[in-house]
Amino acid sequence: MTAQTIRDLLPSAAGRAVIVRSDLNVPLNDGKVTDDGRIRASLPVITDLARAGAKVIVLAHLGRPNGTVVPQYSLAPVAQRMTELTDISVTLAEDVTGISAQDKAAQLEDGQILLIENVRFDARETSNDDAERAVLATEFAALAGPDGAYVNDAFGAVHRKHASVYDIASLLPSYQGALVATELNVLDRLIVDPHRPYTVVLGGSKVSDKLAVIDNLLDRADTLLIGGGMAFTFLKAQGHDVASSLLEED
Repeated sequence: MTAQTIRDLLPSAAGRAVIVRSDLNVPLNDGKVTDDGRIRASLPVITDLARAGAKVIVLAHLGRPNGTVVPQYSLAPVAQRMTELTDISVTLAEDVTGISAQDKAAQLEDGQILLIENVRFDARETSNDDAERAVLATEFAALAGPDGAYVNDAFGAVHRKHASVYDIASLLPSYQGALVATELNVLDRLIVDPHRPYTVVLGGSKVSDKLAVIDNLLDRADTLLIGGGMAFTFLKAQGHDVASSLLEED
């Protein structure tokens, strides 16, 4: 069965609360967003829903605060930049599923946008305990109410078994955002019928996150090029001196 996308949701979005999981993990410096590329990429789905009359509740993470409230990882600068980039004001809830989030979600009117504070401020978001994550996911879903819906537009996080990504999807009618749908269509073409020679360039900082991907590509790609921070881990394993470069020792 073909997954539903935001295009299937938009005609019935008016008057409904729609939770959107976005990738807003952007770099900050002195409380200012220094690269708003991910914000710009995420806004079309968010604003399309708002203009369709939905009450939009955005979930996102920033950095790795490890389940505690770390002011430097607040999404406040992100909310400000979102407002600057669109004609719709973005309100920030001061907590994840607490009184602020509950009250502001309840007060949302059609066409308004609420950004929930960094979901990783709550340790249950990334917990390995299924029951803990399920409780948080239920609290997220409650923000949307009985007629709510869920849109995952955070392709960079879809592989994670987190409450705002994995668990919530079974609690509300769920849809792919435009970013996720586009990426999946491209990946499908690359897997099913790639043009030859098929060269894949992999970057990023963590090899551990990509071991399964690398293993899968070894039988498909003609050439696999490793770059970014990951390259230093491979060079170290080959006996090269990488000095203080980014490295995963284990």
